[in-house]
Amino acid sequence: MTESFEHLRRADTVLLSTRRRDGSTVDTPVNLGVDEQGVGYFRTWSTSGKARRLRNFPGVRVAPCSVAGRPQGSDQPAVATLLSGADAERARALLGRRFPILHGRLVPLAHRLLKHETVHYRLVPADEPTPWQG
Repeated sequence: MTESFEHLRRADTVLLSTRRRDGSTVDTPVNLGVDEQGVGYFRTWSTSGKARRLRNFPGVRVAPCSVAGRPQGSDQPAVATLLSGADAERARALLGRRFPILHGRLVPLAHRLLKHETVHYRLVPADEPTPWQG
């Protein structure tokens, strides 16, 4: 691992670029929590488009962005890994501390009310080029 997400630690929102099966990309703004080792974590629900795309192609690109999804810096390649058990709980706690109202209360409540299964992902910086293959 040559880089970390240290430069994203202060960013409230990052642009996550995932790949579709046809090769096109989809940019989605997400909140990213970065731990003390510079590894990023985010959450979504299990049937979201980004979760489906990540099952097929774990290689992504990530860049700081505005809440509306406008990039505000250069992107870098990364690999997303679905978490479970204690790792998912650690990601949940990290996001809750970083975003106490949004991810500490509102997102978990919305997922419960909509009956969505919440899933957490770890983002680790990758070497170039982005590993778009599954």
